[in-house]
Amino acid sequence: MARFDLTPAALESYRPDVEEPEDFDTFWQATIDDARRVDAAVERVPTASPLALVDVDDVTFPGFAGDPVRAWLVLPRHLPRPLPAVVEFVGYGRGRGLALERLHWPAAGFAQLIVDTRGQGSQWGTGGDTADPHGAGPAASGFLTRGIDDPATYYYRRVFTDAVRAVDAIRSFPEVDPDRVSVTGNSQGGAIAIAAAGLSRDLIGALPSAPILCHVRRGIGLTDADPHSEVTRYLSVHRGAEHRVFETLSYFDGVNFAKRATAPALFAAGHMDTISPPSTVYAAANHWAAGAEVAAYAWNGHEGGEGRHQLRQLEWLTDRIGTVSS
Repeated sequence: MARFDLTPAALESYRPDVEEPEDFDTFWQATIDDARRVDAAVERVPTASPLALVDVDDVTFPGFAGDPVRAWLVLPRHLPRPLPAVVEFVGYGRGRGLALERLHWPAAGFAQLIVDTRGQGSQWGTGGDTADPHGAGPAASGFLTRGIDDPATYYYRRVFTDAVRAVDAIRSFPEVDPDRVSVTGNSQGGAIAIAAAGLSRDLIGALPSAPILCHVRRGIGLTDADPHSEVTRYLSVHRGAEHRVFETLSYFDGVNFAKRATAPALFAAGHMDTISPPSTVYAAANHWAAGAEVAAYAWNGHEGGEGRHQLRQLEWLTDRIGTVSS
């Protein structure tokens, strides 16, 4: 893929104005308050595992409207408690998979909550276990246009609410230090982590990589790659719906959550990424209220830094909290 976006110098200072609804804060406050009012317990079931150095629990916590959301809780053994924690959200179309697939966080001394994405888990990976029981109107294939006629019915309202409740859930576990919780994710998971950081208080860090759904009007017009092109296909059929669609998306734009983040962030951006164009990633990072760094991978696409970036994340977050093991 040839370079198609802004120059590296322009990306560093790219801080565009992005549409923000006047009732953005009241919309989200009411949504989260409604979810928290549901009286449902967080459930944990120990899971048999061949892993000798961690314990794995199958967690169910109440998400949007109290809907049950599944997650893996992975705890390193034989370390002083309470532990710092990472809540991890997963990429587009996959589910929580198997707990053994992403062990670098517990291997470094962190409790880890790997959160399912409702209604997903059947496009790649090793599956998901969380249904989305809410219907919506006409949509293009995929998830980005489900319920897009109205922010109240939009699919990601439910997903982002689940993310906040995941943070609430991990803070309820006695093995976890509630004051040392961070969020992370790649691609869709990065978008969810940004929303969680904008809607949750007192996190110690956010680590979104190649997030989708940032500066969405630019991203949808700049790339023909999925998933943003789902919106293009929808608009090509629903002619005249552009104003309504982008108004809905403004409630879910990562830039608007970035403006409200209270914890510092480490982003990752591939400068040749056609799925999450780098200018859209920098737009969120440069608006990040608590300050953000961007790890740039000049010759990479959506894969970004892969294992090298995981190492950088570990170093960055460990520096934030100090030594986590003894």
